[in-house]
Amino acid sequence: MHGDASPTKSVAPQTNARSPLPFAALVAGNVALAFGPWFVRLADTGPVASGFWRLLLAAPVLLIAGFGTGWRPRGWTWQLWAMLALAAVCFAADLGSWHLGIVRTTLANATLFGNSTILIFPIYGFLVARALPTRMQGIALLLAFAGGALLMGRSYQADPRHLGGDLLCVLAGLLYTGYFIFLGRVRETTPPLPALALSTTVSIVPALAFALILQERIIPHNWLPLIGLALVSQITGQFLMVYALGRISPLVVGLTLLVQPIVSATIGWIVYGEQLGALDFVGALLVAIALVLVREKPATVAEIPLADQMEPVGDTHDDRT
Repeated sequence: MHGDASPTKSVAPQTNARSPLPFAALVAGNVALAFGPWFVRLADTGPVASGFWRLLLAAPVLLIAGFGTGWRPRGWTWQLWAMLALAAVCFAADLGSWHLGIVRTTLANATLFGNSTILIFPIYGFLVARALPTRMQGIALLLAFAGGALLMGRSYQADPRHLGGDLLCVLAGLLYTGYFIFLGRVRETTPPLPALALSTTVSIVPALAFALILQERIIPHNWLPLIGLALVSQITGQFLMVYALGRISPLVVGLTLLVQPIVSATIGWIVYGEQLGALDFVGALLVAIALVLVREKPATVAEIPLADQMEPVGDTHDDRT
């Protein structure tokens, strides 16, 4: 996901109160993104390899959309290309880590922890700006830690392997934060769709390399889950999010992000019998509240690239989901 606003400026949301389309697109985009983990499980390739196919199948469509407006990377310096390459490596590693986590934990936890970048990225902003979080943000981080610890404890009780999946999804959030940071430099001079198209395309090679290093199965017998992953998550979900962001207030965006774990939990319950207990709901609720509260930004962090728009560039986690 990514807004149309410049990553270094705070721009008021361009919400049209008379039109329900941006909000409808936001909800539909989150629903589409929530199906991503299910497609990863359905794929008969390795989980990292499914990320490679997601990128490869989506890249032509995104390149046509991104460059169809006539934009070209004229005047790009080698530093910008280096930032794009670093962003691509982080994104490929993020997808790989997240997809490995998806097949090791519940769909609800994978989606919830997959959106942890929204909580991790402000910490980077505070460190760079040498600023303390506001009281509300401090409460949000404490709630997120408590909720995450509760969910991981419940995962371990249900199946010790789930804890490893949860940690992989948190690692994916860290890697996605690196993707934010590097692509934020590119976004200073590049519109959102071309930036998404370029980062997706350049991520293909490292994604394939990671799958080969892990000796995963690359060529599928059943193409439908991979086509669904590319079409529903990487293209449809991202297009709807790009359309909605910048037209909807950050608070509404934060609340609507919670649609993803709800949809994923429903899929996990219906398809895989992944039932959530009362403590799971408490942990998820704590993290959900944190996702909303953390979106209040102090002025000292607003000038940090992308710190004034928490939405992912292109996968909530998001390019990925």
